Amino acid sequence: MWKFIEENWRNVIEICILAICIYQVYRAFRATRGAQILVGLGIIIVVLSLVSLVANFTVISWLVTRATALLAFALVVIFQPELRDALARLGSKSFFSYSSKRRLAFLERLADAVIQLSKKRIGALFAIERGISLKKFLDTGVTIDAQFSPELALTIFHPKTPLHDGGMILADDRVAGAACVFPVTQREMHDRSTGLRHRAAIGLAEETDAVTVVVSEETGGISICVEGRIERNLTEKQFRDSLAKIFLTGNASHENEPSEKLDRQTSVTPAGGRDLVSD
Repeated sequence: MWKFIEENWRNVIEICILAICIYQVYRAFRATRGAQILVGLGIIIVVLSLVSLVANFTVISWLVTRATALLAFALVVIFQPELRDALARLGSKSFFSYSSKRRLAFLERLADAVIQLSKKRIGALFAIERGISLKKFLDTGVTIDAQFSPELALTIFHPKTPLHDGGMILADDRVAGAACVFPVTQREMHDRSTGLRHRAAIGLAEETDAVTVVVSEETGGISICVEGRIERNLTEKQFRDSLAKIFLTGNASHENEPSEKLDRQTSVTPAGGRDLVSD
């Protein structure tokens, strides 16, 4: 066994490095339109390769070999926006800390927005995208693509605005869309007071890995739903702690920061010291 390890430890390390690289590339591109093109090309090449190998088709085998060489150039064109963004981030000095800092700042803004909505008793439904793409639900609403802020959330969910009815999808730290329709859970709810927003939050969390947040219009209660399980009537501190537990747990650089930074009791004050949305 020891001799086998001595002879093959380099191969094991090489396989692990390649597996990590392939997985990171998959994570970066799986939710993009280019990923579907890549999968289609991959399936075509694999099928043609198998057919030419089994039936010994010389011409097809030659074409597949040449097409594979050209595929590298095609990938540059297909993934041009994603590659440009990745290279720009790689050239940034804050490449290794940017993601964690941006995530923490986003969670602070989200907590501020939810608490303001709760105090004003403005109903709201947020869906925070994680590993599984929410594009099919985004297509049911209005695409926005804007930096998330408490002021934007208050404006969109105000009862007199066209986009207030439905859910807001958040991808990274941006608003991907609003007025989106989410699937309603078919589970029997023991609490008969559970409204449509809460049922939609549970339904989306059952079908995807998204984290959903609900603000009740009647009571101003804050609820958070993960993997089909819902926690209702959270206090400000409980809500901030839940966000930190879900999104920051396991991040060594912020192990002691969530309780310190996310536990702020004051919310963002709009410009001019006045509320953007009247009571």
